[in-house]
Amino acid sequence: MVEDNTELSELLAQQLRKAGFEVDVVETREDATAVVLTRDYALVILDLGLPDGCGLDVLRRLRHAQRAVPVLVLTARAAVADRVRGLELGADDYLAKPFAFEELRARIDAILRRPGGLLARQLSLANLSFDPATRQATIDGGVQILPQREAQLLELLLRRPDHVVLKATAEAQMFGLDDEFGSNAIEVYVHRLRKRLEQGAARVSIQTVRGVGYLICGVAS
Repeated sequence: MVEDNTELSELLAQQLRKAGFEVDVVETREDATAVVLTRDYALVILDLGLPDGCGLDVLRRLRHAQRAVPVLVLTARAAVADRVRGLELGADDYLAKPFAFEELRARIDAILRRPGGLLARQLSLANLSFDPATRQATIDGGVQILPQREAQLLELLLRRPDHVVLKATAEAQMFGLDDEFGSNAIEVYVHRLRKRLEQGAARVSIQTVRGVGYLICGVAS
């Protein structure tokens, strides 16, 4: 979230975290540009009236770098010309302030349900299915709700089955800029997730590629 109104950003971040999202907040164009070009996000919520310039410069840099991360512009600039300009530069949606959180949440979910988005579809491998929206895993019909970190890890792996997910990518996706975590945090969650899947008799294997990352693959029954 790129927003210089601290009261608003704290309120929105709190509500989104309650909904299960990891949220990073920055307040300037410079910080936003540095963060969105170096970390992988499911969505950027972008204010335009930033203290060191226009948020559209961040959007322009993103698209120039061919980064396809969805961008939802959230701003007090409500004129038609402003909306058109934002959409022409590559914004996926445009919401004017003041707004209702329910509408913002609905627009976020709509973006993330698009093909390739965070909430796009049910993820399946062998006898394991996972719903990113509810963090619900199903193994041969048996249902269990995963803790947030394990759910995030499983989703990362299932979106790239038989491909290595870099440890650094997992850290960036699972922890916010302000989160403190140990050097072995990912290993801990991998261990917990493996144990949970084994106990549920999931026919999948989470493999460690030493010094690189992890991958998930199906195994024979």
